[in-house]
Amino acid sequence: MTEELEHAFEKLTFFFETRKFADLRMLLMDMMPADIAMFMEENLDEKEQIMFFRLLPKEIASDVFVEIDSDTQESLIRAFTDKELKAVVDDMFLDDTVDIIEEMPANVVKRILKNTDPENRKQINELLEYPEDSAGSIMTTEYISFSMALTVEQAFDKIRMVGLSNKESIYTYYVTDNKRKLIGVVEIKDMLLASKQDTIENIMETSFISVETIEDKEQVALTFSKYGLMAMPVVDKEGCLVGIVTFDDAVDVMENEATEDIQKMAAILPTEKQYLKQSVWSIWANRIPWLLVLMISATFTGLIINNYEGSLNALSPLLFACVPMLMDTGGNAGGQASVTVIRSLALGDLEFKDIFKVLWKEIRVSILLATSLALVCFGKLMLIDKLIFGYDYTVMICLAVSISMFTTVVIAKIVGCLLPLFAKRVKLDPAVVASPFITTIVDALSLMLFCAISINLLG
Repeated sequence: MTEELEHAFEKLTFFFETRKFADLRMLLMDMMPADIAMFMEENLDEKEQIMFFRLLPKEIASDVFVEIDSDTQESLIRAFTDKELKAVVDDMFLDDTVDIIEEMPANVVKRILKNTDPENRKQINELLEYPEDSAGSIMTTEYISFSMALTVEQAFDKIRMVGLSNKESIYTYYVTDNKRKLIGVVEIKDMLLASKQDTIENIMETSFISVETIEDKEQVALTFSKYGLMAMPVVDKEGCLVGIVTFDDAVDVMENEATEDIQKMAAILPTEKQYLKQSVWSIWANRIPWLLVLMISATFTGLIINNYEGSLNALSPLLFACVPMLMDTGGNAGGQASVTVIRSLALGDLEFKDIFKVLWKEIRVSILLATSLALVCFGKLMLIDKLIFGYDYTVMICLAVSISMFTTVVIAKIVGCLLPLFAKRVKLDPAVVASPFITTIVDALSLMLFCAISINLLG
């Protein structure tokens, strides 16, 4: 939080507590909705939030409502009169209304729809029918479209007439025929630079980027990033314009997907709730499934150790001291490769067809890394563990550990780069097979290799 924002929060608190509501409203008019929402969530209890929201100027109330978290939204909706609820909902963009409805319990949803205009209610229900991860689920139906025959002057007249009535984007316009088929796009700058008598047909761009309603929303967000778009049209299978996705919705998708991938890679079931808003039981429920799976999978490592314990102890008890180092290094090496590949898959830089290019690159990288780590490992055991701490490491023991280190790192890199690619191929989320499965697989392989190499060299 910046010093300026912290000072503004202090003034808000003072005005609210001293009931200087006129000063409070003046200050609120100069603040961003997201900052006001932060103030409500961090500084006010539930009753104070309801009172504070009713003091918000009408011009910013719906914008603030969109920014607050779903729990606060629900408590406010329950406290609203039907008139207050209708005022807030009518002033929101349809895609924001849909996002809120998807987070609310059934009785709250019923009340929201009851206080929505029939036309808006119909559009909301249509948006709710699209798959959760599709472009249709994040688009808005509030856009401005022109026919080709309109002059620039007539187009501006239409913008003045409908542009201020909850149209989410007034910088890009869409040209359709009498069947709503999308045939072109025109930017506001092109209209400003054209003469009043020019027709839209003469200045529109017929080469444009659009997506279908069923397109994956993560792919839509990547398209925004790739082409630097502010808005993108969404069409049905017949090419008819049904809505647009705006930049702010694409950013939300990127943020949610990144958070979800991080949670999956940390072996946590994804949740959209903020950490402090989650109960202890919900956190437990999100974490326990993967911990159980990983605990059971780790028993395979224990079986391998039990199988080779007698042989390794007969060779040298010092060999067991190197097991944690080998397993940890292998897990870290595999994690590096997997994170790199998963990120590239998410950005669309890699596809399954690139598997041999990825494998060849990672093999070369792994050989360089493995050689460096093996040499350092040999030197560390001989110079530090043997000479300084006095452990009885022989050249052959150090050689067995170093060779095991080399092979572990190479195999870990190969497993780390291939697993996400195969997961993507079979329609699984690559993030799911990242750290948890790679660590388990690499641990088992590194132990078997270490035992086999030690027995062959020292036995």
